[in-house]
Amino acid sequence: MKIGILGVGHIGRTLAQRLSAAGHEVKVANSRGPHTIEPDVLASGGQAVSAAEAVVGVEAVVLSIPLNRLPQIAPLIIGVPADSVVIDTSNYYPARDGRIEAIDAGQVESLWVTGQLGRPVAKAWNAIGSDSFANKGKPAGSPDRIAIPVAADSERDREPAMALVEDTGFDAFYAGTLAESWRQQPGAPCYCTDLTREQMPAALAAAQAARLPKRRDLAVAAIQERVGDATTNPDADYGVRLNRVLFM
Repeated sequence: MKIGILGVGHIGRTLAQRLSAAGHEVKVANSRGPHTIEPDVLASGGQAVSAAEAVVGVEAVVLSIPLNRLPQIAPLIIGVPADSVVIDTSNYYPARDGRIEAIDAGQVESLWVTGQLGRPVAKAWNAIGSDSFANKGKPAGSPDRIAIPVAADSERDREPAMALVEDTGFDAFYAGTLAESWRQQPGAPCYCTDLTREQMPAALAAAQAARLPKRRDLAVAAIQERVGDATTNPDADYGVRLNRVLFM
């Protein structure tokens, strides 16, 4: 596929590497310009371009930027063809994104995103930690392969999103519609807990929407106390253990 990736942070850089290595034609952009994208992001064949160039002539656009910046790139997304899939990897963290009243009042994050962008999206790669994503991918059929939940409202969006998740080294698990995607938001049992395909259904079913924000904020506070800042992600061992205790 021809893929444009906006964002080369914790998740975006691994997406660029894995999808390029899988044989896809990948264009990568960030907010600072193509000259600032580090060589290792492009080591598997990705091409550094401007944000405007990244969304032209592609079959899939992957948004790997903070949730609060999605409204800013909405004008770029308007020009993406209707038959191309837009995949969102973002999560709502108030300490980083600022308070978003609609989400705080209970709106599902993915539905807020569709409203900002003016089109449907698929939700994927949001529920795995960056260290697990970078280091724990396995070939299809491997024992204990980690599963990644995917939410979408249509087969047109769901099928390519799930295929691309598989290409990054993880089992794609269809988690339901965007209205149900709160089950993979921060604080939910499947969020960054490195579950297998067999474990995923029970985790999704066990999610309780009212408990997610408090659990999310407890995890943030514990991680910040450990690493000392709000931008460093924990290693997979600590992050997964913490999230399993708090979320499951």
